[in-house]
Amino acid sequence: MNIYSKKQWWKLALLIAALLIAIGSFWFTNNLTNKLAEEERKKVELWAMGMKRIAQSQNLDEDYRLSLKVISSNETVPMVWANDRDSVLSSRNVKSKYKENDRMQELIHEMKAENEPITIELPSGEKQFIYYKNSTLLTQLFYFPLIQLGVVALFLLISYYAFSSSRKAEQNQVWVGMSKETAHQLGTPTSSLMANLELLKLKLEDQTIIDEIEKDINRLNKITERFSKIGSLPSIKHENIVPVLLNTLNYIKSRSSKNIRFETNFEESKTVYAPINLALFEWVIENLVKNAIDSMNGKGTVHLNLSKKEQQVILDVKDEGKGIPKAKQGTIFRPGYTTKKRGWGLGLSLSRRIIEEYHNGKIFVHQSEVNKGTTIRILLKERK
Repeated sequence: MNIYSKKQWWKLALLIAALLIAIGSFWFTNNLTNKLAEEERKKVELWAMGMKRIAQSQNLDEDYRLSLKVISSNETVPMVWANDRDSVLSSRNVKSKYKENDRMQELIHEMKAENEPITIELPSGEKQFIYYKNSTLLTQLFYFPLIQLGVVALFLLISYYAFSSSRKAEQNQVWVGMSKETAHQLGTPTSSLMANLELLKLKLEDQTIIDEIEKDINRLNKITERFSKIGSLPSIKHENIVPVLLNTLNYIKSRSSKNIRFETNFEESKTVYAPINLALFEWVIENLVKNAIDSMNGKGTVHLNLSKKEQQVILDVKDEGKGIPKAKQGTIFRPGYTTKKRGWGLGLSLSRRIIEEYHNGKIFVHQSEVNKGTTIRILLKERK
């Protein structure tokens, strides 16, 4: 199991633990709410018993005083005493806004929907009813588990965001440190090669060799420039990206197998402008084309399709290689992902960083089928 998988398992374990805590708390609070609801109903039944004794009493002063004491003990549960025609006989703990008859009938309707009324049967055969609803405390307690779940969800969201931000900041520091160090390490031998090239020009008569060495030195300078830009805000300008594509293809063609063919669907004289940094955007194209070549094991065709739609520049790099399984398509841009025996798996990760963070664009797997090929798509804003 790799480091990334271990981190995923830790996240899952923490999530499960948080859910178990939330579910346990919800169950406990819900159980407590049900018990309180039962207690409130018993209180209402006791109140109803007191009302019944008052209605039935004649000269039983002690019973009357006891019943009044029972009735007055209820200070929390809203209740309405009414006859079988819903005419209100008495009420307790009811808000003043319900004192009007119409509003009182509305309250009775709410109470009927919330709890089964308690029936009082009088000696005359008449029936009266005690309607009641949950107390404010019980209502608040009923919603408390939902609030708990919301707080736990918010805590998980904030924790995940903080963890992701911390990890991203740590990754950024690694990227920047590695890039600056690479640029520094490349600088010295590149300067030395440039000096030696000038000496070779004086001694060698074969200009072809000198031109090729000069191209490679210029390439090293570009690579140094690319790495030096990581971690700092690059200069973005509206540039014609067609020459960038052609220059990259020409460079890779001269250093690729003859079994690799390159096809483009745009004219060399075409102009397609987009906000880019030339050095970094060229790096992305180079990474994508090299990955396409690697996926075909050195034999096949790389297609570059360039189009415009709804003020967007659409660039597709398509290969005829082994493809990417659907389960892996979401992970190929993560640092460390690679199917090659050599390499750190940073090319596509850097490409995404360059396109999305520096160019405000999008890069993603547009289409892929195992053993048939993959299309990587880049979306950039077109110049207005």
